[in-house]
Amino acid sequence: MFWKRKQINWKPQITASLKIAAAAVISIGLAGELGLKYSATAGIITVLSIRNTKRETLKSAVNRGLAFLCALALSAVCFALLDYTLWAFAVYLLLFAFLCLCLGWGEAIAMDSVLITHFLGERSMAPAMLCNEVLLFVIGAAMGILVNLHLHRKEGEFARLADEVDGQIKGILHRMSLWLPKEDKSAYDGDCFEKLEKALEKAKLCAASNYNNALFDRDSSELDYIRMREQQSVLLKEIYANIKAIAYLPKQARQVAELIGEIERDYHKENTVEGLIDSLDELLLEMKGQKLPESREEFEARAILFYILMQLKNLLELKREFVLNKINDAQKNAQE
Repeated sequence: MFWKRKQINWKPQITASLKIAAAAVISIGLAGELGLKYSATAGIITVLSIRNTKRETLKSAVNRGLAFLCALALSAVCFALLDYTLWAFAVYLLLFAFLCLCLGWGEAIAMDSVLITHFLGERSMAPAMLCNEVLLFVIGAAMGILVNLHLHRKEGEFARLADEVDGQIKGILHRMSLWLPKEDKSAYDGDCFEKLEKALEKAKLCAASNYNNALFDRDSSELDYIRMREQQSVLLKEIYANIKAIAYLPKQARQVAELIGEIERDYHKENTVEGLIDSLDELLLEMKGQKLPESREEFEARAILFYILMQLKNLLELKREFVLNKINDAQKNAQE
């Protein structure tokens, strides 16, 4: 069935739908109790004001508020010059849309213009009518903000997704350690990288959501972690391509494979990988001191192995830099 193929997570969808519907009804009810005309508009403004994170909701409300002030000024001029006619509204809409698109307020065009149509319908911008539209906007936008105040960081969710990313990377390293010493690599495919990319995308979305749901003490460590893993993913793909390119297997191939296996075993989240970098440097020195290649095939294979080691070192140094920066940030916060 279609919904099974899509694997829709129904619970958050139902929760979000209930939240939107309840907020809109409350806005309409409040506007009606205050005796405002066009009270249903307050509910529409609420629906359009709700975003996925606190930061997005507040930013949207501010942008639409500024745009609304501009809309009031432009419409007042147009209606004063051209009367309450369709042409006046057309000129207003042309100017307002141009202004919003230039300032990045495109999302405000429809919502604020709906409020302006009320002036057109009433053929008036009297103080009472201005107050009516301002209150509709304030009620709708405020309810959208209030609905999202409960949103919080999903640290447990990110930890789970980060563990999934780590597991995918460890699996890739494990496969590399097994396939590198084999001559026939025809069955060694890159499907594992597709799984890693999907895991990274999920974790990245969660990290961005967590970051945007913190209004004050905003921590970018989760986003930094994802960026580090994305950079490592690029290096792993290059290593995979080089492993596939090795046609001749010198004895050094098994040494490099053993090192990759060691990296896989010791590559947990908080490891500064200092010991792994030392092991890699020792292997590089040992390989440099070994007898020169005796054939072209051996020379090419050992050159690829040396390049793989350099890529592995870059991969480890990315991890070391991330962990050390995290430790330094924690120490600074403790001192403050």
